[in-house]
Amino acid sequence: MALLPDDAHIGAVTLRVRDLDRSSAFYQEVLGFRELHRSGRVASLGTANEHTLIALEEHPGAVFRPRRSAGLFHVAILTPSRAALGRSLRRLVDRGWPLSGVADHLVSEALYLDDPDGLGLEIYRDRPRDSWQRHGPEIIMGTDPLDIEELAREPGAELPWNGLDAGTVIGHVHLQVPHLDTAESFYCQGGGFTPMLRRYPGALFVAAGGYHHHVGLNTWAGVGVPPPPGDAVGLRRFIVQARDLAPREVVDAATGVVVAFTPTGGNA
Repeated sequence: MALLPDDAHIGAVTLRVRDLDRSSAFYQEVLGFRELHRSGRVASLGTANEHTLIALEEHPGAVFRPRRSAGLFHVAILTPSRAALGRSLRRLVDRGWPLSGVADHLVSEALYLDDPDGLGLEIYRDRPRDSWQRHGPEIIMGTDPLDIEELAREPGAELPWNGLDAGTVIGHVHLQVPHLDTAESFYCQGGGFTPMLRRYPGALFVAAGGYHHHVGLNTWAGVGVPPPPGDAVGLRRFIVQARDLAPREVVDAATGVVVAFTPTGGNA
């Protein structure tokens, strides 16, 4: 498989949820998305630019994913600036929505939380690429403390809340997998991503175009864990887009996630 084009990126994700009204309300009222379209048990969410970033599929009988199974670790929402991340932090505090963690990853600053179905989410901002450190071909990432009080004081973070900025995108997806070597084979040899970091304990980060990662992969749920139940809440599908990408779909058997490759502007 040839490498993905440098402009490849995550276009949109599809999440299975148990209650569409509850989840859509959370993604709009707490996170700041807009519901762009609803048809039956599917709602499409985006920002002011009206591009779908998250599709919610309602399955009222869906079960929770067992802790020791593969599947979604988190979907990462990339804000266009530190001020925008600060506004999201202030919004979460105002709404009383708990954070599960915060971190300075050297290449980025991140807030972590769970949605109403316990699905992991990250909201983050990238530092400028020219500040990213490297060890040979690998990008250096870490997990350092993040001063959220200082983040909340970032100039512009105090502006009135008006939802997510139009420049918000899905930055990456992070999956729990049974084996890193087979995951690398699927996403790199089969999918065209490039390994960007192997040195992080129990994890592999892969990307296109020199980004720190478009897909994170870890074995933190346990080596050899089984796929999630077919009727579990979680990530069902994500789209990889690039200008000159030939359309195709593949299924990651380890997680049950469908990976769709489409040209930029293709259907989400």
